[in-house]
Amino acid sequence: MYPDSEPYETGFLKVSELHTIYFQLNGNKDGSPVVFLHGGPGGGCVHDPGHQDASFFDPKRYKIVLFDQRGSGKSTPAASLEDNTTWDLVKDIEKLREHLKIKKWHVFGGSWGSTLALAYAETHPDPVRSLVLRGIFTLRKKELDFFYQSGTSFLFPEAWDEYIAPIPEAERRDMLTAYHAQLNAVDDETRLTAAKAWTKWEMATSRLFVDPEYLARADGDEFANSFARIENHYFVNSGFMRDGQLLEPQEIDKIRHIPCIVVQGRYDVVCPATTAWELKKVWPELQLHFVPDAGHSSREKGIAELLVKAADQFASLEM
Repeated sequence: MYPDSEPYETGFLKVSELHTIYFQLNGNKDGSPVVFLHGGPGGGCVHDPGHQDASFFDPKRYKIVLFDQRGSGKSTPAASLEDNTTWDLVKDIEKLREHLKIKKWHVFGGSWGSTLALAYAETHPDPVRSLVLRGIFTLRKKELDFFYQSGTSFLFPEAWDEYIAPIPEAERRDMLTAYHAQLNAVDDETRLTAAKAWTKWEMATSRLFVDPEYLARADGDEFANSFARIENHYFVNSGFMRDGQLLEPQEIDKIRHIPCIVVQGRYDVVCPATTAWELKKVWPELQLHFVPDAGHSSREKGIAELLVKAADQFASLEM
């Protein structure tokens, strides 16, 4: 990955009566524009030293656009679920592009960011110059069930026990709904306990080799609250779309002409490889790379290397 960099511009864009999103620009102000779509939903962009999301891109060649989605990171109001849907975020991306006076840009997203990238591109294909996607997630019921109900639990039983601990045994047949009740409880302690358990489950399963530093992110009150509440809100509402909508042939046909590279960890148990393969089957023109020694995280060595290589490859495309 490229060295850390400081933004040359930061700002806030009011996208609705309620929501204002934070954005920043890194790299070369005259470079090829690329927008980074963070995961979660609710995760926010990462600016920590040595872990910057901007570092996937060559700062000499790219004008790097990062923004925090509604309720996430520095965007306000924090952790808000009101007027917060997939299609609100799609509108926000387009508003940000227009605000920055960008005609076309590259779109880069992993995990939930891949979901949002597909939703945005299928809604607004014309401004999209290329797609780099990682850890494909299309928010179908079977994907959610595998991670939150039964599937990943067979591989991480000790982490699973911590995840289900806040939920009464009688309510564990529908973990998404049970967590929704606790994450929206009036009692602060109940809400925060649930938020940290939910977040820790994802942090504990995201890498082939568990990283204690990464796992510790779940201990942060503000991060866990935004991440868990917004993520669960989207998931109990099926992403505010038809089951499998993003993979429907008529939707893929809208973006089939866009150059696309997909990087997928072979042992990703958050967004399993089967979804990337199903995307490849309906969109054979894309390039799919399975990383044989990686899980879900974009920071795992093999995944990071291929993501940087893909971004480098697209930097020279004519705009």
